[in-house]
Amino acid sequence: MTATHRLVRLVRRPDGLPTPDDFTLVHAPVPRPDAGQVLVRNTHFLVFPGLRTLIGGETRDVPLPPLHPGDTLFGPAIGEVVDGPLEKGRLVLHLQGWREYATPAVTECRLLDDVLPDPVGHLAQGSAAYGALTRLTGVREGDTVFVTGAAGAVGTMAGQIARMLGAARVVGSTGSPDKARRLERELGYDATVLRGAGPIDRQLARVAPDGIDIVLDTVGGEQLTAAVHAANHGARIALVGALDGQLSPDRAGGSAPAVLDTFRLLTRGVTIAGYSGVDHPDVEAEWESRFGEWLRAGDIHFPYTTVRGMKHAPGALPALIAGRSFGASIVEL
Repeated sequence: MTATHRLVRLVRRPDGLPTPDDFTLVHAPVPRPDAGQVLVRNTHFLVFPGLRTLIGGETRDVPLPPLHPGDTLFGPAIGEVVDGPLEKGRLVLHLQGWREYATPAVTECRLLDDVLPDPVGHLAQGSAAYGALTRLTGVREGDTVFVTGAAGAVGTMAGQIARMLGAARVVGSTGSPDKARRLERELGYDATVLRGAGPIDRQLARVAPDGIDIVLDTVGGEQLTAAVHAANHGARIALVGALDGQLSPDRAGGSAPAVLDTFRLLTRGVTIAGYSGVDHPDVEAEWESRFGEWLRAGDIHFPYTTVRGMKHAPGALPALIAGRSFGASIVEL
């Protein structure tokens, strides 16, 4: 084990969307675990868009602390136990990513078993999509499902999950023709609508002429507005993200206003609800069990973009926000 390790710290609060210059890669002594802590050598960590909210300072109602200049970034990570009360060599999942070595408390670590064929799959963001589709909306035979932000970490999983749960037609939105092709060729989406290629509601009318029964929304904004316009009677809308606000240069990541036609919600009996994993503690284990089965059977895929090495980590969040990833963004150490 080396005497020092590298970690990523916030230099300043961004003015607008973050750039690589807002972060810095620093060397620090490898930490020593205190009583009740474990020393972990990280192997992978997730780059998640919620960091935009944490560094923007608008964290009201967010179950994670804000990040201030000088703070080390954090997030879901997988690592190998090096020292402490847990068995050396075991893989654990914890929240001290963005560094090569971490010292989470034993109570903050989850020992990983072989429920998934590849441990990196524990960084997949499918739990929220699965929970929303099984706990909030349900999927009925013949349903048409619309997933906003379909090429993101949640969206790439959501379309596949909807299909596995019985959806008849799955439509997604994205901002790139190349990503649209990948969604249809690799992940089984029946059709896509493109942000910036004309009004979303008109595109939806073409690709889903019979309307939409389920919306899994990770974006908000114009796309949610259009989804409500296309909603069938009894449609169910689950909100699992707010990227329109988090990725806006004019906001700090803690708000995402959208215009919704409440008359249509009322007259068509549309339900709309936000999904929080905290409210459904039973979902994670159920999801991982089914995810493992589907992966081994080849029925589902976990698409992610790899950022190789800590030297590229300071630019990972800006690259994610700029749309330069497909699926999840994962730094591999």
